[in-house]
Parts: sequence; C-alpha cells; structure tokens
Amino acid sequence: MKADPTQQQRLLDLQALDTRLGQLDHQLRGLPEHAELETLTARAADLDAEVVRTTTARGDVQRELAKAEQDVQLVRDRAARDQQRLDAGLGSAKDLQAIQHELESLARRQTTLEDEELEVMERAEALDAEVAKAEADRDALAAQIAEVTASRDTKAQALQADRAEVAAGRDAIVADISDELVALYDKIRAQSGTGAAPLQQRRCGGCQLELNQVDLGRIRSAEADEVLRCEECRRILVRTAESGL
Repeated sequence: MKADPTQQQRLLDLQALDTRLGQLDHQLRGLPEHAELETLTARAADLDAEVVRTTTARGDVQRELAKAEQDVQLVRDRAARDQQRLDAGLGSAKDLQAIQHELESLARRQTTLEDEELEVMERAEALDAEVAKAEADRDALAAQIAEVTASRDTKAQALQADRAEVAAGRDAIVADISDELVALYDKIRAQSGTGAAPLQQRRCGGCQLELNQVDLGRIRSAEADEVLRCEECRRILVRTAESGL
C-alpha cells in the first residue's frame, strides 16, 4: 500500500487520540458511582420490601385492634343495659339475681378483652415505629441515591465533553488520511489495540522489539510513501527522525 508520508505521520496523531478515547471510555465505565449506585439500588429494593412488610403487618394489627375495641364496646354496652335494668328493679328477684350474675360475668369478660386490646395496641405502636423507621431509612437512602447520581452525572458529563472534543479532533485527522489507510489502521487496532506505532531507535513502538538487520535494510530501501508493517506485531510502522536508520 502507498500513502503520503504526511498521512503516515498523522496515523501517530490518530493513535494518540484513540488511546485517549480509550482512556476516557474506561474512566466513564469505571466511575466509582456506578458500583455505589448498584449497591444502593439493591439496598433500596430491600427497604421498599421492608416498608411493604411493616405497613401490611400494621394494617393487619389495626384491623385486629378495631375488632378488639368493638368486642370491648359490645360488652360495655351489654353491661350498661343490664345495669339500667338492675337499677330500675324491673323483673322478679330471680331475674334481677340473674342480671347481677351476668354483670359479674361481663365485668370479667371486659377485663379479659381490655387486656387483649392493650396487648394489640402495644403491637400496633411497635409496628408504627417500625413503619416510621423503614420509611425514614428509605427516604434517607433515596436522598443518598440522588446525591450519588448527581455526582456520577456531573463527572460523566465532564468526561463526555472531553470525549466529544477528542472525537472531533480524531474526525479532523481521519479526513486528512486516505480511506484505505484508515481502514487498514482500524482493522489492526481492532485486533491488537493499537493500529500504528513509531519506529524509534530501531524498535517498534508497538511490540517494543528491536528490528533485525534484514528488516532494517528493507525499511531503508523502501520508498517514502510505502506503508510498512512490523514483522512481529503487524502494526503499521511509521518512520520518524529518531528511527535510527
């Protein structure tokens, strides 16, 4: 392949920009906020589940409490009616005695129900506290996620702006190089990570191996516009003033 020496020199500039683009892409992928957000998001899912669990449990206990309160009220109402009948002295002595016995039974029943109601109230209060804590933890985590996300986005935007600038410079260089040479460069770069390397002090700047006398002789005799390849790594070799030829 033939290519103007200036175009071959531009390959080194292109390689430098491609290296920089790779570094920026690596920095974008490696932002610590990515891993932190992944951890926080998993934690958020756990907290959401905890809020659902405690809220559901609280709802169950609140229904249980409502029934307990209703049961106590029913006993109180029954006792109030019996007490009214007893106070009015309506009915036979046997009937009044039966009412008195029922009042005593209702009093015992009311005490039992009120104890059960108190126990349910205590569980309801405990669940209120659990729900409040779960919701507070979830809200605090949401704020932390928002903060980390903002930090990630700020860093990413700066890196993307740098990348856009470097990419624009790359496009400008590519416009100055033949399509055939760029295609060869890109193919090699896809295979080995770098497409072109300078020949400096008789060494390939890609594989860092020193060229033997046969290869050096071939390069010395090559035309200036001939595109050369390293025999070891197959990268495009760009001759420089420090090639040592």
